[in-house]
Amino acid sequence: MEQTYSYKLSKLTEDIGTEIIYKSSDFEHVLIYTGDVHRPGLQLADYFDHFEPSRIQLIGKMESAYMDTHPREERVRKWEALMRHKIPALILCHGAEVTEELLSAAKNYDVTVLFTTAHTTDIMSSVIRIVKKECAPRLTRHGVLVEVYGIGLLLVGESGVGKSETAIELLKRGHRLVADDAVEIRAIDVNVLQGEAPELIRHYVELRGLGIVDVRKIFGLGSIKAYQNIHLVVNLEQWKDRANYDRLGIDDNTIEILGVKVPTITIPVKPGRNLAVILEVAAMNQRQKLMGYNAAVEFTKMIDRHFEENSVASAAIDE
Repeated sequence: MEQTYSYKLSKLTEDIGTEIIYKSSDFEHVLIYTGDVHRPGLQLADYFDHFEPSRIQLIGKMESAYMDTHPREERVRKWEALMRHKIPALILCHGAEVTEELLSAAKNYDVTVLFTTAHTTDIMSSVIRIVKKECAPRLTRHGVLVEVYGIGLLLVGESGVGKSETAIELLKRGHRLVADDAVEIRAIDVNVLQGEAPELIRHYVELRGLGIVDVRKIFGLGSIKAYQNIHLVVNLEQWKDRANYDRLGIDDNTIEILGVKVPTITIPVKPGRNLAVILEVAAMNQRQKLMGYNAAVEFTKMIDRHFEENSVASAAIDE
């Protein structure tokens, strides 16, 4: 069974900087399980079909102005109809008025009410960004995650193949380390994987024969990054003389992690190969692909055109 993750409402309140107007009795224990948020316009108009009470509810100027068009008794009824679903919290955005009817309904049904002067869309995007990350499916994978030219490279392979040593060489060349040895990977969106280091080993690298080194202390703050989207999985393996390695790069191989397909390549390792330079080129090549240019495909088209032109010229000579 897939594990579900949650985020404390009290922590989210601190993260987005809202003022607590009313704190529910279970405020410290309220958990949020979804990054989806909702503006209950239809619910204030008495339509509750398909309503998801597990979502945080946002009230902006539009909803507030709509409620002002109704007499007091009707406002009381509408607020209570919403609050009785025991939503995790109601956030009043853009300086929306804290009315007596709203506060009374919140107290009756013990629902937390928060207040902010920030725009509704800004609060919405902040809640979605924070909670989606914290509640995202995740796993921990053995490997090294580095950022090279803005591209997240996840280096995997057997222990001792040289992942950490390659990461150090990349740091010397101005790139950044995200995680060494263990990488926590989260599926924060349909096609987006994000990796970071477990807190206990963050900023540390293990080098055989030398031990544990603190990257932040040796290379400076510019050499580390808290988290990074994963754009390419690089499998490092010991060179095998009889192996058939890809020489053109036409095939787009992928690996599936948490339901997300990520491009992957295999790079053979042997003495004399400069892995740091190869990975820099791999990162730049992947960046070109993301921008719509594939060098291998263009090269193949050029070769095909060359042979077509030669065959046409040969046919003309024969005639």
